[in-house]
Amino acid sequence: MTTLNGITHRHPEILSGVPVFVGTRVPVRSLFDYLEGGDTLEEFLHQFPSVKHEQVIAVLDAAYESVTADAHTA
Repeated sequence: MTTLNGITHRHPEILSGVPVFVGTRVPVRSLFDYLEGGDTLEEFLHQFPSVKHEQVIAVLDAAYESVTADAHTA
């Protein structure tokens, strides 16, 4: 199970408590907005250089695990 400790956090004084990547003010939602809009991970990382590639992969892994947690194997 992927843990997001040290990857994302939320604090009421940073963007009103919106989850952000640790060490940045970049909302996690921005990653999903970019991907939904057809942009690549490389484009996202280029636009937000304070976000590390490893942080993005951890968030995507956690999202994948969340979605597939109840999936039954065939």
